Amino acid sequence: MKVLFTGGSSFTGYWFIRALADAGAEVVATFTRAGQGYEGTRAERVRQLAGHCQPVFGCAFGTDVFMDLLRSESDWDLICHHAADVTDYKSAAFDVFSAVENNCRNIAGVLDEFGARGGSRVLLTGSVFEQDEGRGDAGLEAFSPYGLSKGLTAQVFRYYTRALGLHLGKFVIPNPFGPMEEPRFTTYLARTWFEGNSAAVNTPDYVRDNIHVSLLAAAYAQFAGRLEPTPGYSSLNPSGFVESQGAFAERFARELRGRLDLPCEVELRAQTEFAEPLERFNFEPAADFVSGWSEEAAWNEVASYYQSQFGARASVDRQR
Repeated sequence: MKVLFTGGSSFTGYWFIRALADAGAEVVATFTRAGQGYEGTRAERVRQLAGHCQPVFGCAFGTDVFMDLLRSESDWDLICHHAADVTDYKSAAFDVFSAVENNCRNIAGVLDEFGARGGSRVLLTGSVFEQDEGRGDAGLEAFSPYGLSKGLTAQVFRYYTRALGLHLGKFVIPNPFGPMEEPRFTTYLARTWFEGNSAAVNTPDYVRDNIHVSLLAAAYAQFAGRLEPTPGYSSLNPSGFVESQGAFAERFARELRGRLDLPCEVELRAQTEFAEPLERFNFEPAADFVSGWSEEAAWNEVASYYQSQFGARASVDRQR
């Protein structure tokens, strides 16, 4: 399977490319910036991907450079459009319409050229936080302007793939965690424990869907491999640990406590703000349809990663 993949510098993109390559796919991955244009963890992800894909830098979806790349081959099997405009994605001022324009740039031309060269399958990454995805308690509205942009992007892709006789697969992501992640909730927990402190959870009542990124990536590669080459639509909403954020924090602490030889203490504070829906999660347990994945190995990998990130520094701080 020959795959054209966008968005490989992201946390999940890095893992998805690796999983596709491990499954035997030939992956050509596009990156919007030049090869030296990345910093920090993102730069490390790009560096490590060199052995898993053919990287093409300075190539954003739908641009002239992207079209030239598409025309340079005649045997594409699948476009995986994982890239998305995430500029200030947490802000209420996030530009929804600019994001949709960037996500869908020249989509008719891209898909028409792809189909003319024998391509028949498109895999779009969605989010459980966009409108009409997952399950929850509050009407499944978009969480944010960013979530709204993802949902609108999906509608655009669904329209054009149907019009051009392609098969669209939609892979809906919940809350992934694991090695090479962005510094969010689980990074905060681990860093706090290595600093010798108790980690406070301010929103323990929210019910969310946290999933090992290695399991999510295995599900992605499997879903990509079974997409039909005939016109149509299919989707997958893989889930991991569906539970309150308080319960997940305690689970995370239990799993890392023995592996790191740290107390890993958690303080569940009384939640007073409910700006988001109380419940939002996916509904298809990924472990039920992914074979060969080991949860024990995944937790070991998580612990080793945080040890490498924070362990040496914490040891130095204790010596001082």
